[in-house]
Amino acid sequence: MSQGKETTVLFLSLLVTAGIAGGGYWFFSQQGKSVGVSLEPIATTATPQATPQATTTPTSSSLSFEPSQPNPSILGIDGSTTMVALIKELRNGYSQVNPNISTTFGLPDGRPNGSGQGLQNLMNGTVAIAASSRPLKTAETQAGILLVPIAKDAIAIVIGINNPFKGNLSKDQIRDIYQGKITNWSQVGGANQPIKVINRATTSGTREAFQDIVLLGQNFAPDSANFITWKQDETTAILRDLGDNGISYATVSQVEKQEIVRIIAIDGVNATDIEAVKTGKYPLSRSLFLGAKKSTSPAAKQFIEFALSPQGQQIVQRLGFIPIK
Repeated sequence: MSQGKETTVLFLSLLVTAGIAGGGYWFFSQQGKSVGVSLEPIATTATPQATPQATTTPTSSSLSFEPSQPNPSILGIDGSTTMVALIKELRNGYSQVNPNISTTFGLPDGRPNGSGQGLQNLMNGTVAIAASSRPLKTAETQAGILLVPIAKDAIAIVIGINNPFKGNLSKDQIRDIYQGKITNWSQVGGANQPIKVINRATTSGTREAFQDIVLLGQNFAPDSANFITWKQDETTAILRDLGDNGISYATVSQVEKQEIVRIIAIDGVNATDIEAVKTGKYPLSRSLFLGAKKSTSPAAKQFIEFALSPQGQQIVQRLGFIPIK
């Protein structure tokens, strides 16, 4: 072979070798790049870990969490009774993607204590996450609590199924009932009988949302023979106590399938009309939140991001709430 041909062959050989090497470097360099993001299990170690990836882009609020605290052996949650079924299903879904972390909801025996107490338990470190059906108060914000909306909900006005009242009420009429200005069903087109007004417990986030939306932050009527404030934040017992002249309120998902009550339309719009709730045409709607301290554990941050993931939002919708995304 002539010297010119040998030079050409050598040059081509070097090009092939360089191409293979370069292609190999490109291939292996790409293996470290994530094509998509997914929730990864977190080991239950006391050492702070890197923030796990979520199955969706978190909200700006959830990104504000600093996962600098160690993971707890059990991820404790407390708060809104409105969110009992929702938190249960989110816990089940979370356990599938992260079996290394156990979760609980409610203290001390698995019974949630309402939004206010849940946030208090978060502030004092008893739990890592609070479920809340109301926004934060000033003291809670100052304590370093961050809330992330995960769903929307409607508050339904309910009466007993045997109540002879068949009409609907205006938002102003409901305000007057709960402030003691309307005390008889005959004043709103019903039978001549006193209205038994049942209010939720003071720890209830639904009560606070109702007070803000309907009463515009003003006070409820003082307790009397026909105005009852429930001591525990519960719905079933209230519904059973309505009888044929009572009125109360609860999140729509808790009452829409109950056979012992009837939902009253507000200004001609029903709480079960999802589009009306989405657009704000139904006047008694609100957001539901998960909250944690700004400096929290990777597991707590991951649970909140799971609630915002496509899988979490499917759970939200399946349980009758309106997805936030």
